[in-house]
Amino acid sequence: MKFSYLPTPRLRMSLAVVISMYSLQVYSESDIPTISVEGTELTDVSGEQVKSADLADALTKNVPGVSLIRRSGIANDIILRGQNKDNINILMDDAKIYGACPNRMDPPTSHILTNNIESIEIIEGPYDVENFGTLSGAVKVRSKKPEEDLHGEISLNMGRWNYQKTAMTLSGGNEKVRALVSLSDESSGQFRDGDGNDFAEQIEAINPAVPNGVKYKDKFRNMDAYDKKTFMGKLYVNLIDNHELAISYTANRSDDVLYPSSKMDAMYDDSNILNLEYSIKNLGEFSKNLEFQYYDSDVTHPMSNRYRNVSGPNAQFELISKLTTRMQGFKVKNAFDISSTMEGLIGIDTSKRNWDGEYLGTMTVPGSMPPVRINVTGRASIDDVDTDNTAIFGELEKRYQDFTLKLGARYDDTSISPDGSQEDNDYDSFSAFVQGTYEYNETTNFFGGIGKATRVPDARELYWKAASGRVGGTPDLDQTSNYEIDFGMENNFENLTIKTSVFYSWLKDYIYFNADNATNNFENIDATIYGFGLSGLYSFTDEVYLDFGLAYQRGKKDKALAGQTDKDLANITPMKLNLALNYDYMAAGTAKIEVVAADSWDHYDADNGEQEIDSYAIMNLKATHNLTRHFEVTAGIDNVFDKTYAINNTYKDLILISDGTGEVMKINEPGRYYYINAAYKF
Repeated sequence: MKFSYLPTPRLRMSLAVVISMYSLQVYSESDIPTISVEGTELTDVSGEQVKSADLADALTKNVPGVSLIRRSGIANDIILRGQNKDNINILMDDAKIYGACPNRMDPPTSHILTNNIESIEIIEGPYDVENFGTLSGAVKVRSKKPEEDLHGEISLNMGRWNYQKTAMTLSGGNEKVRALVSLSDESSGQFRDGDGNDFAEQIEAINPAVPNGVKYKDKFRNMDAYDKKTFMGKLYVNLIDNHELAISYTANRSDDVLYPSSKMDAMYDDSNILNLEYSIKNLGEFSKNLEFQYYDSDVTHPMSNRYRNVSGPNAQFELISKLTTRMQGFKVKNAFDISSTMEGLIGIDTSKRNWDGEYLGTMTVPGSMPPVRINVTGRASIDDVDTDNTAIFGELEKRYQDFTLKLGARYDDTSISPDGSQEDNDYDSFSAFVQGTYEYNETTNFFGGIGKATRVPDARELYWKAASGRVGGTPDLDQTSNYEIDFGMENNFENLTIKTSVFYSWLKDYIYFNADNATNNFENIDATIYGFGLSGLYSFTDEVYLDFGLAYQRGKKDKALAGQTDKDLANITPMKLNLALNYDYMAAGTAKIEVVAADSWDHYDADNGEQEIDSYAIMNLKATHNLTRHFEVTAGIDNVFDKTYAINNTYKDLILISDGTGEVMKINEPGRYYYINAAYKF
């Protein structure tokens, strides 16, 4: 995935026009960019990202402002500008999906597979009023669309550690009806880090004092890391001029996903996304494009200690935490022209999320000798919680000769209602932003924005309970607000395009985990995050070009938590560099040498579980060659020098393995990994 500027002079000129019209920092990748009110839409993610289906891994390797939270060989989470979880909006075709696991084993990115993705847009900052809860940014994914006539692709991917993937896409139709079907089957053994340790060995090698109960049983030490099957079907119908109906369904079925740094693994992880969209263009003077959308996504996620020693030789003491979540949404929005230089958008957005979880089986009381076991079947972890939201939103864009001004606003009314005796919560909020882009001269553009966005607490932060009955949630949390300023400039020279940006974010009532609390671990704090980004492209020739990106953030609590002294904010990743030298050799293919590097993690929240992490720099190689007009081969090596390194920290808002002294386990990244992908396209 290139997430970079484009190599040819004609396309660099197009990109300059795109950026001059759009003031947000957007990372995407494409061969042919298109311009829209929302930003830059760029294509061919599925064609470029063939190494695995893990969207989080792809984003981290290609976007400086995104960092990975490593959870497994797949199903990993992301950090964007020092924030993660519900602070980032993840959308697939404008449909929202949440994971069911309170321990983030199945983040939203894990339900969106790279082989189904056509384009990605990342918005940094509180500049999205169309969607509920865009606090620090949004990841907007567009899946493949069906094409006219018959088109298809069959691919086979093989890699180290017994990685195997087969995928097939078939698309066809006419101007009235088009359809698409996409299937994939992917599995992998446990990856090994640069020291040669697999998942089971990492638990033992990194933390020798880890209790025996959380280690893998001997008979499961060498089992596969995961098995994943997906299906996507789409139908587009245009029976009436200017009217379009789009129906899509995506299914994800993941089995036996291992999470070595956690105390449980996922037995399976099933998700379904149904999306219905109906649009009418040029309806009248006050409607350029009227859109209706209904989506329904659900996830079932049971996790278990079946493969760990604590469950007993025959899993007779197994503990299962089974959770389900369902998200339903309906949106209506209308785009219209006010004049030749002014356009507007208004809409209504409603959604309902249900989250429910219970424990099944036997809990072993930690530290008890001999082991004391309690039957916890029927105990609730998250007790059938409904989050209902209704909102209205609007945008206005005015274009002057050298200046473009964009305004947005949104009002939300949200109620959160758990089953049982726990208290309800009601929230209302007003979000807004102002953005401007100024074309100073032919080579220099300035852009800036100021905005405010909010997000409500989720059910885990409010109500979650451990199997022991300990209450981890805090039912009286306030919603979080982000007040942010962004500013930057774009310079376009003959062979060099460079973009710099800075931001400063004031977080009020930020929801934060306090590891010292015996109960009610989440609390509201005030904090700040600031940083800068730099990205660009330098062309040596039309065929050889260097693209680069650098991101830096710092985060501070306004004051340390009660009983603590550390004011560093958790999940604030160190400075990160992405650098790639690309060679496009005529029409035959491309080659890339890529470096991903990060500074040492020496600003961290030690009071809440984070640890120092060493700096790292790794090299990746990739080449794609078109053997014929229809047959393409891609080969690559990641982490060429087999470095042992970790990229994410150990903030205790995740339940991770501890060595008995309170030190939480870090999981290392994969060592040297090689892969080859063969694709036949027609």
